[in-house]
Amino acid sequence: MTMRTLDGRRFADMVQQGAAHLANNAKAVDALNVFPVPDGDTGTNMNLSMTSGAKEVEANASNHIGNVAAALAKGLLMGARGNSGVILSQLFRGFAKAVEGKQQVDGFEFAAALQAGVDTAYKAVMKPVEGTILTVAKEAARKAIETAKKERDVVAVMEAALAEAKAALQRTPELLPVLKEVGVVDSGGQGLVYVYEGFLAALKGEAVSAAPVEVPMEELVKMAHHQSAQSHIHTDEIEFGYCTEFMVRFEADKLVQHPFSEETFRRDLSRFGDSLLVVADDELVKVHIHSETPGEVLTYGQRYGSLIKIKIENMREQHANIVGKEAETSSRTAGKTKPYGIVAVAMGAGVAELFRSIGAHEVIEGGQTMNPSTEEIADAIRRANAETVFVLPNNKNVVMAAKQAAELSERRVIVIPSKTVPQGMAALLAFSPAQSAEQNERAMMAALSKVKTGQVTVSVRDTTIDGIEIQKGDYMGLFDNRIIVADKDKIAVTKQLLDALIDEESEIVTILYGEDATEVEVETIVAYLEKEHDEVEVEVHNGQQPLYPFVISVE
Repeated sequence: MTMRTLDGRRFADMVQQGAAHLANNAKAVDALNVFPVPDGDTGTNMNLSMTSGAKEVEANASNHIGNVAAALAKGLLMGARGNSGVILSQLFRGFAKAVEGKQQVDGFEFAAALQAGVDTAYKAVMKPVEGTILTVAKEAARKAIETAKKERDVVAVMEAALAEAKAALQRTPELLPVLKEVGVVDSGGQGLVYVYEGFLAALKGEAVSAAPVEVPMEELVKMAHHQSAQSHIHTDEIEFGYCTEFMVRFEADKLVQHPFSEETFRRDLSRFGDSLLVVADDELVKVHIHSETPGEVLTYGQRYGSLIKIKIENMREQHANIVGKEAETSSRTAGKTKPYGIVAVAMGAGVAELFRSIGAHEVIEGGQTMNPSTEEIADAIRRANAETVFVLPNNKNVVMAAKQAAELSERRVIVIPSKTVPQGMAALLAFSPAQSAEQNERAMMAALSKVKTGQVTVSVRDTTIDGIEIQKGDYMGLFDNRIIVADKDKIAVTKQLLDALIDEESEIVTILYGEDATEVEVETIVAYLEKEHDEVEVEVHNGQQPLYPFVISVE
């Protein structure tokens, strides 16, 4: 069959079929993440993100593809969970921008929208890693464009895109050594293929199989979780002295003379400094930049409209006394905006209470088995009610969602990319209300590098990683997310993990014991530390965390 144009109704069907097909196979995508820790996995995150987008589409039924795509982008953005969910949301954010205002699109416009999504997603990731969902999306869009130049048939374009997505998925092991080691494909890329399969079935008026795809177990061994595609900016020295924040409310007469392009706007502003963030919609653009010449930055912004919510701080001056007084005054004044707010993600009631006791204003339950969504983090940022909010994700798969929530906020938000609970605790303890935001960011980032994290959990499948044979049900010891020991004896694993974590420079060992640890086991571990590592100070807290009998911090 052929289809010359694609309208909102049919695109909505594509979204629903894509979401359903991904949901049916979410466990298969999860299985490709064979790192045997019971964390929230790629399939789960992509499924929850796509489901959020599909619900928004269903609530905004329209024959107008621009409106339907905008609804999808909004639902994905607010429901995005984990790195894979955030990237998926960016793919369709760019798609929505490309079809904005269009009642329907032809095959070439559809292909161009897929390419626009790829461009947006690559910009959202600081250092894109090839061999991931990004590569699969990129190659699919490239093939779609090639096909659309020959024929404008939407079905033919989607068929070509899907075929190339599948081919690119099979090539991912050649791009990521950790995949090639055991010959498996990228999990995020597999998730996108399921979405695209649903898209094509809807275009053809077919139904995708409701039966989950079975993944051979021999393909699901020896593979460690590959690193997040997202990297982090570390600012050790202030090169540009003025933190400049403002918004431009667009004015029609100025836009006639200077048509607004977010990409051009961002590129032009980058000449004035670093730490640049630009977020735009139809009515305004929000800017954050560190610059030596804030006046020039504001003058440039005025080309497009009127300036509002201007804030300029001299980052080289010391404001310890002023900030300290403001914090003291704010704590006594209910309902008013505080200078600082802290949002933390935590698993377990005890861990959550521990974060509150050392200064967190908002704690989001989640992290391991359920990654909080962008919307949940954004809501917590709003509830913190502070001029500057620090966010502690405390899980490597929550960092991207936290950064996306930060971009949505009208407040100043600084994400400290803590990947474990001990890192988050160390960062929070380094925070001081008497210091400037920049000083706190540096101190909290520095604290992350001084903490070693150990975790004991149970394997959810048989596998082999780094030469360690692991059977389902074995206890595993993780040193900074790398499995170093596995055994059926929980105490033996914990002792070996402690021996690896503690060295001659170690001073403090903090143990958070979870729901699956008994008092006798805790006493046994403490006694072992007192006998074998009597040079370290030991602190013990009941974290009540699920799945992880012991979470250990060594400083």
